[in-house]
Amino acid sequence: MNILFVSAENGALPGGKVGGIGDVVFHLPPALAKLGHQIVVLTPSHGFLHQLNSENPRPENFAFLFQGYEHQGQLYEIFPEKHEPGVRHMVIDHPLLASPDPLTGQSRIYTDDPPDTPFATDATRFALFCAAISELVIAGLAGTFQCIHLHDWHAALIAFLRQFSLRHKALQSIPTVYTIHNLGIQGIRPLRGHASSLEAWFPGMPYDWEKVADPRWHDCVNTMAVGIRLSDKVNTVSPSYALEIRESSRRPVFYGGEGLELDLKQASSEKRLVGILNGCNYDESLKSPEQDYLEMLSIFKAAVQKWAGIKRNLDTAHFIAYTRLLELEKRSKAPEIVLSFVGRVVDQKLLILLAAGSDGKSGLEAVLDFLKTRGCLFILGSGDSDFEGNLIRMSSMHENLIFLNGYSDPCADILYSSGDLFLMPSSYEPCGISQLLAMREGQPCVVHRVGGLKDTVRHGENGFSFEGKTLEQQVDNFVKTTTKAISLKLSGSDQWARICRNASKTRFTWKQSAEQYVSNLYS
Repeated sequence: MNILFVSAENGALPGGKVGGIGDVVFHLPPALAKLGHQIVVLTPSHGFLHQLNSENPRPENFAFLFQGYEHQGQLYEIFPEKHEPGVRHMVIDHPLLASPDPLTGQSRIYTDDPPDTPFATDATRFALFCAAISELVIAGLAGTFQCIHLHDWHAALIAFLRQFSLRHKALQSIPTVYTIHNLGIQGIRPLRGHASSLEAWFPGMPYDWEKVADPRWHDCVNTMAVGIRLSDKVNTVSPSYALEIRESSRRPVFYGGEGLELDLKQASSEKRLVGILNGCNYDESLKSPEQDYLEMLSIFKAAVQKWAGIKRNLDTAHFIAYTRLLELEKRSKAPEIVLSFVGRVVDQKLLILLAAGSDGKSGLEAVLDFLKTRGCLFILGSGDSDFEGNLIRMSSMHENLIFLNGYSDPCADILYSSGDLFLMPSSYEPCGISQLLAMREGQPCVVHRVGGLKDTVRHGENGFSFEGKTLEQQVDNFVKTTTKAISLKLSGSDQWARICRNASKTRFTWKQSAEQYVSNLYS
């Protein structure tokens, strides 16, 4: 079967990944290819991906309609350093697909718009991308396909054009699969009256309002809903998440269908919705060697220096982190336990960590107080400015908290391989990759028993999990579970060693995922 993957990210290309979407698009196609399928992965250039191969042949030029007039695009084939037989990587370049950072000038995959125009820039960029893809498929410029696999809201408008555009009616003969990676981000924009709106992107095109409208804001298009409603099959990236999103959200305790519960229940009743767990790459060559403690600190310092050098003024976060790292270097011995956290600094990942428990302390503060001088917690990530500010304040007050406000693969790899206990108390988690990477390295995790975390971590066997009906209960149970895990590690018990061994032996392979995609979605 020839399958087209359409995605905003592609982890197989240097700089082409931001999060979990990039990981899936990197690892799932080779696993499918090993089952005998041919895969083409198509992403936007974002203004730089088309420049990755200097040996590229001349690009394929093509025309497509967008915003009521003809545009010229260019199709490039990119050849990653590690070639996977049966998988081809292509990018589309167009001036509107680039969105450089106004401060640094660096290319980026996603844009942060002001609160009064959320997703305006990206929605227009990805609408253009979908228009270009639809034209390419009709013209056969990227090949012929028996299935089109759309990833998240960025690719959902292909389903819209397939349904309503007479020009692209031939797409209806190709089965379409839609994967929900994160239901919390839906790409909602106005139907009309704005340059970044459905009718501005596709003027004069007739459409069914009920098929495109957001259920809460009726004058807006919900691109996530479009993908769910108009695709032949829909999947989430874990079985438990597929069950959870059919229920109504009860913020801030539980994140359910984010307003799309009725659409998801209907998809389920029509046998169109299925949950398939993401995999993890267990190639032994990918495992990171455990680093010497001082070498680990040295790599962290180098990363902080690099981040600090990007801006003219020194950030408080980088100053405090560097100071803490110097203090740790001066101590005569390494801490007895190293806790780690790698992830986006956002509500989903940090709410339980930063909210108050029944004793008035935040979950983070309670754990740090319990650790005292026997251990330290490294947090690696960036994101929401309010959450970053909270972590900066906490790191200034607690010597055993080191907040590395940025991201680097070497830093992440070290925390996965050299940490003792990984914290992942997400309020909701479609699948999660960090817990799989930590477990692969033999590092047990403390997780909230939701979504993909529930499907991968078994309490007392290969890690630790907690629950709670209210946010306060979740915080209390997180602290109780984490402190018990810390005590178990510090005691040097056989039970701790057994849990570490079980974590390292746990397997969720991409081959298993690929087989389920073929049997439950593509067939």
